Amino acid sequence: MKKSLAFAFLTASGLALAPMAHAEPGGCIKYGAAGAVGGHLVHHGVLGATGGCVTGMVTRHEYRKGLREKAALYDKEHPADPNQSWLQRHHNALTYQQKAALWDHEHPTDGTTAPGASGPATTGPATNPPAPPGH
Repeated sequence: MKKSLAFAFLTASGLALAPMAHAEPGGCIKYGAAGAVGGHLVHHGVLGATGGCVTGMVTRHEYRKGLREKAALYDKEHPADPNQSWLQRHHNALTYQQKAALWDHEHPTDGTTAPGASGPATTGPATNPPAPPGH
């Protein structure tokens, strides 16, 4: 009975904390653990953990660098209102992740255009143009 209550409590607390996780690629801990397991299989656990940790740090750095670059492009296209006070601009500021998501939405890479953007939208299948009248 006590074990089942403890398990239920741990499960509930785990589910409560799950939405707070970030959607970033794993860092040193995650990649290091995977590297340690892989290194353990070939009898080099510490070397595998070190390599995994370095790989995780580089992966996360590249991800955050991409977010910063997209945020800078978003800021270039959407400059702040110069008539607002510093406090208003600070209050309305978006995070790098929000700006990068908005940039991706406005500039899709699959050949379609974003809603409200100029240019032809390719959302449906191509149709044949109507025949000229009288033919």
